[in-house]
Amino acid sequence: MDIKIDNKICKVEYGEYLLQVARRNNIYIPTLCHSDALPGQASCRICIVEVIENDSSKVVTSCVYPITKEIEVITNSEKINNMRRTLLMLLSMRVPNHEALSRLMVKYSVPAINRFGIDMNEKCILCGLCVKACEEVGQYAISTVNRGITKKVSTPYQEPSVSCIGCGACASVCPTGAIDIFEKESKRFIWNKTFELMQCTRCEEYFITKEQLDYMNERLGYETEVLLCEKCKKNVVSESFKNIVQNL
Repeated sequence: MDIKIDNKICKVEYGEYLLQVARRNNIYIPTLCHSDALPGQASCRICIVEVIENDSSKVVTSCVYPITKEIEVITNSEKINNMRRTLLMLLSMRVPNHEALSRLMVKYSVPAINRFGIDMNEKCILCGLCVKACEEVGQYAISTVNRGITKKVSTPYQEPSVSCIGCGACASVCPTGAIDIFEKESKRFIWNKTFELMQCTRCEEYFITKEQLDYMNERLGYETEVLLCEKCKKNVVSESFKNIVQNL
């Protein structure tokens, strides 16, 4: 099946999301909350586009819009750009100092808003990716709490969560770096909780929390005897492949 995006013919599979097709064909559609690992969030709405079919048009969110028929898509019409400016303006009022958001504001000529009391230290755009990542891990340690202007992501009662294993999945998917996570010596700090880190058995670098390791062992059904960090795992695979090639 073929569709047209900005006058470019693109081949698609039935049910593919519009954003996927655009990216595969090097057609730019801006995003903030999209993650290939956790698709379907559609919170920021920056990826809106205009879909034309049967001589009528509609605005859709490209990251969650499945293609089921031949359509024409416009990613940067005046209508879409005006709507993006409004969305970016609203987001900038919540997160005034984020680099990616600032670049988009420049690109779409969005003026700075100074009429309201803005928290210059706020980083969270409430996209929900961190909550979804935690749910996918299976821990449910964080969630969105409160409503309206006081809505935020937090642990239960803002206390250290008993469910948190310190894996950092939430921080890794956050598009604005809103989740504080840092390590010092053999400890990791996140969500007001301190975790002891375990060492890689090969390079001795601290890289995983004991709670995370216990959780992995429980899911796998056995205890891992050799504990390797990602770098050492890649080196072991590379060395094994090299030995195989040399012995051919």
